[in-house]
Amino acid sequence: MGFVRNIPSTSTHHSLSDLVFPLVSQRLPHRRSLNTSPRAGRGRQPLSAFASSTSSSTASSSPSLSSSQERTGSPSLGDLVRPDFPILHQDVNDFKLVYLDNAATSQKPFAVLKSLSEYYETYNSNVHRGIHYLSSKATDAYEQARVKVAAFVNASEPREIVFTRNATEAINLVAYSWGLSNIKSGDEIILSVAEHHSAIVPWQFVAQKTGAVLKFVELTTEEVPDIKQLKGLISNKTKIVVVHHVSNALGSLLPVDEIAHWAHAVGAKILVDACQSVPHMAVDVQELDADFLVASSHKMCGPTGVGFLYGKISLLSAMPPFLGGGEMIADVFEDYSTYAEPPSRFEAGTPAIGETIGLGAAIDYLSTVGMQRIHDYEKELASYLYDRLKAVPKVHIYGPAPTSTVHRAPLCSFNVENIHPTDIATLLDEQHGVAIRSGHHCAQLLHRRLGISSSARASLHFYNTKEEVDVFIEALKDTISFFSSYL
Repeated sequence: MGFVRNIPSTSTHHSLSDLVFPLVSQRLPHRRSLNTSPRAGRGRQPLSAFASSTSSSTASSSPSLSSSQERTGSPSLGDLVRPDFPILHQDVNDFKLVYLDNAATSQKPFAVLKSLSEYYETYNSNVHRGIHYLSSKATDAYEQARVKVAAFVNASEPREIVFTRNATEAINLVAYSWGLSNIKSGDEIILSVAEHHSAIVPWQFVAQKTGAVLKFVELTTEEVPDIKQLKGLISNKTKIVVVHHVSNALGSLLPVDEIAHWAHAVGAKILVDACQSVPHMAVDVQELDADFLVASSHKMCGPTGVGFLYGKISLLSAMPPFLGGGEMIADVFEDYSTYAEPPSRFEAGTPAIGETIGLGAAIDYLSTVGMQRIHDYEKELASYLYDRLKAVPKVHIYGPAPTSTVHRAPLCSFNVENIHPTDIATLLDEQHGVAIRSGHHCAQLLHRRLGISSSARASLHFYNTKEEVDVFIEALKDTISFFSSYL
C-alpha cells in the first residue's frame, strides 16, 4: 500500500511519502505493541471484555477491563454497547481495530443488520403499489420508519418527513424546489465558511440561475463561525440562512434556535444541516423552529443510501416536485400532470425500502440506549480526546477549546507540524489498526480560512471508549516519532 498523494501540501505540511514509500510498500516492521490482538501473539489485552456470539471468532477469548472500568469500577457506555457492533471485533493489519472515523460514517448494530436481512429474506416487495401480503407488509414497515423519524426529531406529523438518498439530496431538493420558486435576483442566501460542500454547492447553483447573492459568515479568533457577523448579515434581502448544527471539522455547535429567530424576524427561512447532531444528541425541530432540517441514516447507525428531509408542512405543501415519475403524481394526462401531497410528491420512483426500514431500526436502537445518555457520554469522550491530543507536542487542533460552557462534539481535526495528515492517517492504519480520516472533509472553504489544505480528523461515537483514545494517542506519538526521524 502506498501513500495517497492527491492532497496538496501547504508550506508547513510537507508530505514524507517519497521518503517512506518504499518502506510502507513492503510493510514496515511493527515498532510497538500499542494495540495488538491476542491472536498476533503480542502483550496488550483486547479493548473490550464484550464479544457477541456471532463475532466470538474475531473477539478476544479472555476478558479484560477497559481503562474506563479500571478508572471507575464500572463499564462505560462504550463498553456496554460494543457487543452490538460486530464490525468492531476484528483485527486490521494484525491489530485490534480502533475505529475513529465516525464523522464520515457510523457502524451498524446487529438490530439494523437483522432488519435488512429480514426485509430481503421474508417480505421484499415494492411499497404503495400492491395489495398482496408482501407489499402490504413492506409498505407498513416503510411508513412506520417515517413515523419513527418524525418522533425522533419531534416533527409535528409524519408528513413532514421526506425520505431521500442522503442529506445531500435533501438539500438539493430544497434548493431546487423551494429555492428556485422563491428566490430572485438580488435576494441573499447566508451561509458560513464552515459549511459542508453539500450545503454550499446547491445554493451556488440557485444563485447562478436566479442572480441571488451568497453571503458568507467568517470565523472568529476561536475558529468558530462568527454569530455576531451572521446576525448582522441578516436583512430584508435575506431569503434563507443555511447553517450546520454541529461542524464536521471544528466540532463546534451553533445556536440554531437563535439564528432561526433572527431569520424569521425578516421573513427568511432557515435550513439546518444536522448530519453531525442528530446521531449524537436529542434534536427537536420544533424547539429549534427549523424550516428545513436534513440528516443521513449512515451517520446514525443506519444503512447507507437513505437520508431524510424535515420540512414544515406549510412549506412542503407549497413546493413543486423535485423529480418526476411514479409515486409522486395524482393524475397524468397527455400535456400535464397533477401531483400527490407531501411527502409522496418528493419521493418519485421506488425508494430505498430496505434501507429506510433499517433506518427505523437504527432509531429504535438509539432510542433504547437514550439520546441524552449518548450525548452525556460523548461530551466526556470529547473532552478526553481534546485534552489528550492537545498534550501531544507539535499538534494543533482546530476549533474551540472545551470549557464549562463550551462543549465540543466528539471529534478533533488537527495537524502535526511538518507532517502531512495523509501520511499520519496511513501509518496509523498500517502500523496500529487505527482508522481516522485525512483530507479537507468536504470543507475546502474552511480549510482555506484556516490557512491549510487538509487536516487529520479523529471522530468518536458512543461505542468508542477512553482506552481507544489512549491507543490512538500512543499510536500518534509513535507515528510522529517515526516521521520525525526523517526530518
